[in-house]
Amino acid sequence: MLQNVFLRSSLIVFLLLFSCRQKKQDVPYYNTPDFEPQFLSKEEASDKINHTIQHFSFVDQDNRVITDKITDHKIHIASFIFTSCGSICPNMIRNLKLVDRKYKNDPDVILLSFSVTPWIDTSEKLKDFKTKNKITNANWHFLTGNKNEIYRLARKSYFAEEALGFTRDSAEFLHTEHIILVDGQRKIRGIYNGTLQSDMQQLITDIDLIKKNTF
Repeated sequence: MLQNVFLRSSLIVFLLLFSCRQKKQDVPYYNTPDFEPQFLSKEEASDKINHTIQHFSFVDQDNRVITDKITDHKIHIASFIFTSCGSICPNMIRNLKLVDRKYKNDPDVILLSFSVTPWIDTSEKLKDFKTKNKITNANWHFLTGNKNEIYRLARKSYFAEEALGFTRDSAEFLHTEHIILVDGQRKIRGIYNGTLQSDMQQLITDIDLIKKNTF
């Protein structure tokens, strides 16, 4: 009798540990700017996660029009930088190069860096910035355009400043170290501190898990 109880208890503990381990192998979904993680299957997410990245149209460092269509069925990583930034941006770019190095030749992974000073960062400036930082990845686009549209996209679509920024308007300057991971259905799957290499390693791990479950 006691042996059976012990066996049942051991089985329950094993199943709980297995369940936790499995959950850690999943990449959560995020539906709100407070970034409360939701561990869901793709089928569940299609019903329960209604927040997606909205349509956009900007120009990149080569003066090409880049729209949200470029992200269709592709994983993309969004960051928000400006070329004259002397604090967190250089560190973010340096750390994003870890991601770039891993996926440089992968057509299913795109990097989008939006300028938060688009009235200064012309296509020419962004091209010089990309060259100066020795970035040759054709799938890493540095984008500029209408300030209000960029700020709205950052705060309302990408939740770039989390809940704090969701209520701000375009009159307040946008400056964040957050990097956002988005899957091929334009659903947010992660937020990372771009100044930390450890977060970039986690970003790479999460990209691989999404790719494993998608492609």
